[in-house]
Parts: sequence; structure tokens; C-alpha cells
Amino acid sequence: MAETLFEQLGGEAKLREIIGVFIDRVFEDRMIGFFFRNADRARIKDMEYQLTAQFLGAPVEYTGRRLDLAHAKHPIMGGQFARRLKILRDTLEEFQIPAAVRDAWLEHNERLRSLITPNRGSDCDPAEALKKPGAAS
Repeated sequence: MAETLFEQLGGEAKLREIIGVFIDRVFEDRMIGFFFRNADRARIKDMEYQLTAQFLGAPVEYTGRRLDLAHAKHPIMGGQFARRLKILRDTLEEFQIPAAVRDAWLEHNERLRSLITPNRGSDCDPAEALKKPGAAS
């Protein structure tokens, strides 16, 4: 049986370590950290772990809210989405994650864009950001 991306990464302990560093960086980031000023950091880490572990092939169930509903109250712009993706990329590279795992993880996050922001690119158009995620442009 083929090894899952989760197993290639190093399993639960390794994924939790990566998620911990990543989420701490997101919370402290000047461009996007303000979105999390009232958020429960431990809960965000757990939800991010569940979502990522499930995608990577672990027998883990994501128990959070649908991503579009969880992000609907935040006017997230394309540039802010891109910033989060950059923080993730940098974190994965720092941890020297195998290329196949890294690339799949980043592509998966990019596929979630329409649930987070209506902006398709990396622009920061405030009027576009006020549209509900998933709404037709």
C-alpha cells in the first residue's frame, strides 16, 4: 500500500509542529494578523491541523465550520490570501518538506481560494473584498 502524503510528511507530531509555527506566524503577521486578534489560537491550530491532516490522507475528520461560512464575515482580499499562502510556503520550505507533499499542500490551499475570498488574483480591491466568498463576480 502506498504511503500517504501525511506519512511522507512524518505523521501527526511533525504536522502539528509545522502547523504550530505556521499559525503563530500568521497571527503575528503585519498584513493579515489583525484578522486573528480575537481568535483562539489553539483552536485555529487544531482546525488547521484537522483540515490539513485530512487532505494529506490521515484518518482525521475536520470538525470545523465550512470554510466559506467561517470566513464570510472577513473582507479578505486577494493579496491577503496570497500573503497567507506565502507564509505557508516559507514555513514548508524552512521545514524542508518533501516537494511532492509541499506542492500538493500549496495547490490544495490555492483550490480553497474561492471559499475564502472572491479575489482571483493577488490584488487588494476593498470593494471586491466586501463580496461574499463564493459569490459570482
